[in-house]
Amino acid sequence: MQKNNLFGCQQNLFVTLDKQKSGHMAIIKEFKEFAMRGNVVDLAVGVIIGAAFGKIVTSLVADVIMPPIGFITGGVDFAEKKIVLKEADPAHKILENAIHYGNFINAIIQFLVVAFCIFMMVKAINSLKKEEEPAPAADPVPTKEELLLTEIRDLLAKKA
Repeated sequence: MQKNNLFGCQQNLFVTLDKQKSGHMAIIKEFKEFAMRGNVVDLAVGVIIGAAFGKIVTSLVADVIMPPIGFITGGVDFAEKKIVLKEADPAHKILENAIHYGNFINAIIQFLVVAFCIFMMVKAINSLKKEEEPAPAADPVPTKEELLLTEIRDLLAKKA
């Protein structure tokens, strides 16, 4: 029988808190195991590098590739190209409604640049891997047991 005194309540409270603490610790331990697995860490590094690479490609497209294309096309800035569906009306606080196809063209060019860069990187990595692959090993010298078994097999084949 349990006493209902202050100390008994405190003891039950501490037992409950210890159980909760061990449950939280198990979750923290499980999360740590999950987060420290090789694949998750590699994926996180890939995402961070991918985001940085995306910024580089965005700048490459906007600042390096598109200005010459704009010059060739007579000063056309694709980012400003759009089809206006409804003009803006500042008096009635109505915004312009338009299809910004120039941004879409920029996105396509950006995608093609990223895809080409990734293709070239994968191609370079694959060529390095081909050089690193060792030549196939020569057939190993048979062991004494293998030689004996081969001899027995050959003798049995002659008798049959």
